[in-house]
Amino acid sequence: MKEDFFKYQAQTSPHPLAMEISHAKGSYIYDSNNKSYLDFVAGVSACTLGHGHPKVVNAIKHQVDQYLHVMVYGEYIQKPAVELCQLLSDNLPDSLESTYLTNSGTEAIEGAIKLAKRATGRSEIIAAKKAYHGNTMGAMSVLGIEAQKSAYRPLIPGTKFITFNAIEDIELISTKTAAVILETIQGGAGFIEPKNNFLQLVKQKCESTGTLLILDEIQPGMGRTGKLFGFENYNCIPDILVSGKGLGGGMPIGAFTASNQLMNHLKEFPKLGHITTFGGHPVIAAAALATLQEVTTSSLMEETLSKENLFRSLLVHPLITEIRGIGLMLAALTPSAEITNQLILNCQEEGLILFWLLFEPKAIRITPPLTITEDEIRKGCLLIIKVLDKISSELGKNT
Repeated sequence: MKEDFFKYQAQTSPHPLAMEISHAKGSYIYDSNNKSYLDFVAGVSACTLGHGHPKVVNAIKHQVDQYLHVMVYGEYIQKPAVELCQLLSDNLPDSLESTYLTNSGTEAIEGAIKLAKRATGRSEIIAAKKAYHGNTMGAMSVLGIEAQKSAYRPLIPGTKFITFNAIEDIELISTKTAAVILETIQGGAGFIEPKNNFLQLVKQKCESTGTLLILDEIQPGMGRTGKLFGFENYNCIPDILVSGKGLGGGMPIGAFTASNQLMNHLKEFPKLGHITTFGGHPVIAAAALATLQEVTTSSLMEETLSKENLFRSLLVHPLITEIRGIGLMLAALTPSAEITNQLILNCQEEGLILFWLLFEPKAIRITPPLTITEDEIRKGCLLIIKVLDKISSELGKNT
């Protein structure tokens, strides 16, 4: 299987982890040798309720028995999609009432940018340095690392970049700006939270210039920060909200949400302003609905903050220089990329899954399922400390 994986399946990096998966359940993934791995990554923040959550699985099975794809998005009334959009609206501010369901987060970013341009009649987009919003051409145009996109130029013109949390850069927003697009918490950059009312000040400037604010909640969303969406922690309501990853409970999904007044711009002049064949797929929507229902009716969201405190209390080591983030969106930093690489790879050998962040090589991703137990957190953190002790000892021998 490993040989076929490299021969037939296109790769995204020279050195994928290439672990062959047998099955997954709860907070654990099992390889083809039935070795268990405690999952501190959750499919990169996607498996909100862990692996094989019974409510998600049952929703999928029930919908499969009813119907699969029947028509391109937006033409037929399909109960799972309608109920999902309604439940999102019920749990969001009044101005965020209409949701367009897509196949992925990056497609939702594309739709949000298109909506902003269509609604304002402007073309300029302002994004943040070190931002990551996806990998299609529009999303890559607002990606804030040149080395990641230079090979694919030309991209969409008229894009400017500001520094996240740089208050003075807010003045770049003008009456020429269609939208400012920001991650509520910068993910790939190393889980950087907004400071000094940065998001509120951006929103105020947007309101004064007629600019729309797009907040990318693809990672922070779905309860990971202790609130359903990260923006609720920072007193800033976007004009367009983008979600994905954890919304699907392990199934592929994206969504962008705005007011009916804004979203109606995609209906005409031209018609079919954004179209998708499989967006709002009934099976995916059923899984997302079950996930959202569980997150909003259980104690999982509030538990993320106590679990964060547990992580912070246990991950104390000379080789951990900082822990960034909030709730179960955490990044532990080491003194070097080399130490981070050793830790992630050695932990996998020991049965713990950690992962990297895109643009901060010293960071270790810690984004477990919201359902992870305190005992599982203790188990994983003890293993991290054990591996760090071993690395520290080896570093001492070499000095």
